[in-house]
Amino acid sequence: MTASVPAPKSRILSAHRLVLLAGIAGLGTTLLIGGAGFLPQPTNSDLSAVAYAQGVERPVGFANIVEKVKPAVISVRVKVTGGATMMGNVERFFRRFGLPEGLSPEQPRTSPRERLVTGQGSGFFISADGYAVTNNHVVDKASTVEVIADDGKTYTAKVIGTDPRTDIALIKVEGRGDFPYVQLAEKSPRIGDWVLAVGNPFGLGGTVTAGIVSARGRDIGAGPYDDFIQIDAPVNKGNSGGPTFDVDGTVIGVNTAIFSPSGGSVGIAFAIPAPTVKTVVGQLKENGKVTRGWIGVQIQPVTAEIADNLGLKTPHGALIAEPQANSPAAKAGIVAGDVITAVNGSPVKDARDLAKQIGNLAPGSSAKLTVWRKGEEKTFSVPLGELPNQREARGNTMPDSSSPEGTDVPRLGLTVAPAGQVAGSGSEGVVVTEVDPDGIASDQGVKTGDVILEVGGKKIASPSDVRTALTEAQKEGKRTILMRVKSGDATRFVALRLGKA
Repeated sequence: MTASVPAPKSRILSAHRLVLLAGIAGLGTTLLIGGAGFLPQPTNSDLSAVAYAQGVERPVGFANIVEKVKPAVISVRVKVTGGATMMGNVERFFRRFGLPEGLSPEQPRTSPRERLVTGQGSGFFISADGYAVTNNHVVDKASTVEVIADDGKTYTAKVIGTDPRTDIALIKVEGRGDFPYVQLAEKSPRIGDWVLAVGNPFGLGGTVTAGIVSARGRDIGAGPYDDFIQIDAPVNKGNSGGPTFDVDGTVIGVNTAIFSPSGGSVGIAFAIPAPTVKTVVGQLKENGKVTRGWIGVQIQPVTAEIADNLGLKTPHGALIAEPQANSPAAKAGIVAGDVITAVNGSPVKDARDLAKQIGNLAPGSSAKLTVWRKGEEKTFSVPLGELPNQREARGNTMPDSSSPEGTDVPRLGLTVAPAGQVAGSGSEGVVVTEVDPDGIASDQGVKTGDVILEVGGKKIASPSDVRTALTEAQKEGKRTILMRVKSGDATRFVALRLGKA
């Protein structure tokens, strides 16, 4: 911190908010009594000296930390021409999470003449010359961006760059070189560590809440780079883009979403980890955009059933469902059914871990992939391409009313027909024309219109090929069998329990 700022003017709060503040004050008193200098000597021999020392070192309160970091936190106010567009973007962002709009901008205030929507979020300065971090969904499509500093002064900001995949945006305020700023943490927090969230909930700028780290590595369905920190510090609408601090006053994460049935805080909030923020911000500052390595494969997790089929001792790595045509992986010799277990010697835990590791590598560099293929470990050198901004997707192809009747595969609860005989299903494999809702395949998500390309590692072209593969697998004593299934443009492996003949 390099600059001090006057304290903000007090606000008049409603009676029910005063009750909440009184409860927090009581908690503060409890911490004071149990803090350094008041903590009784341990009498239980099971309490180690290390645990006791850690208890003594806990802060009496958070006032000193707040004085240090609060001046660097800003409120972000945006205007977007065309309200429906802006709110639609926000709604789509939160639908990606499958969560309520817990951190969406404030309710829009529109003008019939200008058709402007005003939204609010949070952010924080990361350098004295005015660079600041916020969420992409806060500034996306904004016609103007203003920041209100902790001292009440308002500045116009410029969007330097955004990264929708991680929901990070870098903005810049010109004209000063002495903004108070904070640092991104160098180390990951531990579960149970104290944290402080500072931001602009409901337009009440400069609000501080406290809690702990509840979990790490959360995947909330936002995308392949999910690695969120879960905190229980109260976070609400308007906190988007604001920082979460550790007790050293460094930023451990950027608040981006909450889980809430009501739209308000219920103690489950998600923050983007500081290492991710640091990497993204560095590229945005240098290039105005983020580029990521790309090998061009469809991947899926390795379940226990899939691992058993492939001869892996434990379920780990990322299973290649299908390499894209002419992709770096396909050119290097990677094929469907391979399991990538390491990248440049670093173990791959699962499909999400592979996406992160490859994404963190620079396009044009080369990655050494360790692959498990048919019971043997192989190594491939793959020159990385650049991850495309968008992938074109098409809906599932369903058989039309003129499709021929299929042949039953009762052990799987399916009826299938050669794909070449069903319009729009391609020429490879067999298309599923009917699914028994109580069957084995239905339990694994196989549906009408899916195309089965392989069964038990063998390509199939007819219903009889399916039955033959099932019979051979049972003779070999296998309890499950792998099918490679194509749904629209997506291909995946499905492990099915073998039913009785």
